[in-house]
Amino acid sequence: MSLPELFGAALPAEPDRPALIYHDDSTGERTELTVRELSGWAARTAGLLHSGCGLRIGDRAAVLLPPHWLTAGILLGAWAAGVSVSYRPWSTAGLGRPDDGPLGASFVSAARLGSWLDRPPPARHRFVLAARGVHPGYRDYLVESKRFSDTLPSSAPLRWTDAATADGTTYRQWGALAVEIAAQLGLRAGDRLLVDAATFEQPVHWLLAPLAASASVVVCAHLDRTRLDELTTAEGVTHTLV
Repeated sequence: MSLPELFGAALPAEPDRPALIYHDDSTGERTELTVRELSGWAARTAGLLHSGCGLRIGDRAAVLLPPHWLTAGILLGAWAAGVSVSYRPWSTAGLGRPDDGPLGASFVSAARLGSWLDRPPPARHRFVLAARGVHPGYRDYLVESKRFSDTLPSSAPLRWTDAATADGTTYRQWGALAVEIAAQLGLRAGDRLLVDAATFEQPVHWLLAPLAASASVVVCAHLDRTRLDELTTAEGVTHTLV
C-alpha cells in the first residue's frame, strides 16, 4: 500500500478520530488534529503545490521543518500530489544535497532561515512558517495554503514505484518500512504512540508508522522527561518512542 493510500484509507471510516496531537513543553502548546483535519491540511498543501505552483508528479520539494502538526500536513500533501520530498531535520542542517536536483518548492522554518548553521536550498517557490513577519524572497505558508480547498485536488494516479523522496525511495518502500516499524513497536489500530521529536526527527517514526497501524500519535517537542508519566496518563498513551 502506498503512502497516500495508507493515509486515505483511514479517512472514510473514521474521519473524526484523533490522528495527531502536538505538545511543546517549552511553550505549553497542545494542538490536536482529527483524521479529517489532518487530511484538510494535506489537501491545502497539495492544492498549493499542484495549482498554485504548477508542480506535477516527479517534481521535488525540500522540507526543512521540525516534527510538527503543520509539517505532517505539508509532507502528506506533497506526497498526495506526487511531489518527492527531501526532508532535512536539524541534524543535517548545513549539509548540501547535490543529489536533489532542481527543486520546485521549499518549506522552511523561520528559525532555520535565521541560522548561520543552515543553508536553505534554492527553489522556484519558497514558503516559510513564521509566527511573525516573512523573510524576503519567501511567502507565508499559512496564508498561501488557506487559498486552497480542504479536498484533495484531482491529479494523475500515483504508482507504487514513484519516488516519494528525493533519494529515489519509492512509496512502496517507505510504506513497507512504516508497516515494519509499527509492527516492531506493537502498534495496533486505536493505539496511541508518544514520540520524542528531538530523538526521532524522521517522519517515518512520528508520522508514517502510526498512520500505517491506524494509530494516533503524540509528537512531543522539548519533552520534559520528568513529566513523561504524567503526560502518558493524560493523553492515554499506549506506546512510547523516546
